[in-house]
Amino acid sequence: MSQQDARQHARGGGMAWALVITSVAGFMAALDNLVVTTALPSIREDLGGALHDLEWTVSAYTLTFAVLLMFGAALGDRFGRRRLFLVGLTVFTGASAAAAMAPGIDSLIAARAVQGIGAAIMMPLTLTLLTAAVPAERRGMAYGIWGAVNGLAVASGPLVGGSLTEHVSWQWIFWLNVPLGLALLPLARLRLAESHGTGAPLDIPGTLLASGGLFGIVYGLVRGPVDGWTGAVVLTALFVGAALLAGFVLHGTRARNPMLPMRLFRSRAFAGVNAASLLMFLGMFGSIFLLSQYMQGVLGHSPTEAGLRMLPWTGMPMLVAPIAGLLSDRVGGRPVVAAGLFLQAAGLAHLAYVVTADAAQLPGLIISGIGMALYFAPASALVMSSVTAKEQGIASGANNALREVGGALGIAVMSSIFAAQGGYESAQFFVDGLRPAVAVGAGVVALAGVAALLIPARRTTPAGPPGAGGTTASGTSTTTEYATTG
Repeated sequence: MSQQDARQHARGGGMAWALVITSVAGFMAALDNLVVTTALPSIREDLGGALHDLEWTVSAYTLTFAVLLMFGAALGDRFGRRRLFLVGLTVFTGASAAAAMAPGIDSLIAARAVQGIGAAIMMPLTLTLLTAAVPAERRGMAYGIWGAVNGLAVASGPLVGGSLTEHVSWQWIFWLNVPLGLALLPLARLRLAESHGTGAPLDIPGTLLASGGLFGIVYGLVRGPVDGWTGAVVLTALFVGAALLAGFVLHGTRARNPMLPMRLFRSRAFAGVNAASLLMFLGMFGSIFLLSQYMQGVLGHSPTEAGLRMLPWTGMPMLVAPIAGLLSDRVGGRPVVAAGLFLQAAGLAHLAYVVTADAAQLPGLIISGIGMALYFAPASALVMSSVTAKEQGIASGANNALREVGGALGIAVMSSIFAAQGGYESAQFFVDGLRPAVAVGAGVVALAGVAALLIPARRTTPAGPPGAGGTTASGTSTTTEYATTG
């Protein structure tokens, strides 16, 4: 074997290892977005806790994940991507074990928050590490495999969570991460090459403002139905949270190297697609949170059956996303994204209209799933084409963070509506709260469709690498936009 052949062989092996390691790590982080949903009734029965406690078992993860995502990517750029990837993977794996061993609901929520911190450091670095290991001419294929694996994680999250909960125990939705993490740590240390970014200064003030502001808003929304909307703690949390977020916006306009430069929102395309993303996830996550409990607590399905019945919604992007990508290449991303959002709104509206103690949910779930698929495939390409090439890393990170924020807010908002109108006392009482909550979710997703229509029409086909949009990099889920991060 010649020296050139040997170098190519070594590089090919490094590329394969990088693809395996980053795909499995991405799978773990993406799975934990929705894996808890079908386990919520069992967690509530085992550990106790009210509705707001169940909200935090999901929101504690999505919120810390969202607000620290861009900061985690910046840490990797500055101190070494492989080094910080190992730190994030270690934190995520340890927090997963802590969640599995949690003796009470409060300790479970705390462990979920730490999980989110680990995922926020680990997840955005998976694609930068993969990019460094893969030659430019092969990145489209690598991004496509990575995106498909992460899409599979999101689609199978409710089913995996339900199956483990029913046949083993809910603790195993967290134990599952531990052997995977322990196996990846030495592989990542030995098989991934170290790389660095520009070394730009870390935006610690911006991170603190965004984190504090979002925590205040979500805390106020979660505690509102419990303490009363005029309670001193609730009003203080909402007011302080809003003030901190206003400070974050002001910081983004004046700071030299802000985490999220507000000048990006001067672009109608960037502002429109990000508004659509936030609103879409607000309506979607809040609905899944309540409907997964409805299928078990009201319809009487087992956790596995509930996960299977959610597949027409969560799994549809695996089938429809390639078609959506082809459509967006032909007619542009804006009409495809808008159509998808309006379809998802129609599906949620159908669910809100027909929901009873014995209703069939399949038509609404299928319509929502098709709509979600039409949204996901071209959305990342729209984000990337709305900014210059040097700003694509920031833009992708911002879009992903806003999606996760939308998910956390959606759970808080729609649970507040549910608590105000219904509760867990009986099947009918649950339906009384579920119907207006999902109806609001449908309205919010319809607003997302309106926001998508504000995106300027595409005049020419945007140029870029295969991984920058379309079906390969943006395929199927809340996590696939990482294919353009970094």
